[in-house]
Amino acid sequence: MSEDIHTIVDEQLRRTRQRYTRGRRQLVELLLGAERPVTIPELLELGAAQSQSSLYRNLAILEQCGAVHRLVSTDDVSRYELAEELSEHHHHLVCSICGRLEDVILPPAIEHALSRAADEARAQRAFEVDSHRLELVGTCPACA
Repeated sequence: MSEDIHTIVDEQLRRTRQRYTRGRRQLVELLLGAERPVTIPELLELGAAQSQSSLYRNLAILEQCGAVHRLVSTDDVSRYELAEELSEHHHHLVCSICGRLEDVILPPAIEHALSRAADEARAQRAFEVDSHRLELVGTCPACA
């Protein structure tokens, strides 16, 4: 599975005339192994072998090609995760105190209800819905 992801990211980067460098490949590996969206300092703690400025630059390039998704939480800090096309459909639990984001996969019945709600919103406003995201905001166990 990991090699499939690397092949897809390589193709995405080539479409934007970028190369899949060793540093970008390592970032994809780190994001693949992370269990939640992570910050730049957390990527460094996970073993990113590049400077902070290189991390920002490489994450921006991976975001531009569609491989990485940047999320800004309640603490205004950017967190990064692989784009949903490279992982699986999920939503987020957001701590309103520390800003931590956790991935959560909802049961199929809830996903179906969310899709029906998106269809209804689309019908009300003649808006073409491509996907949906749900963020549940509250307090994480560490801040409780």
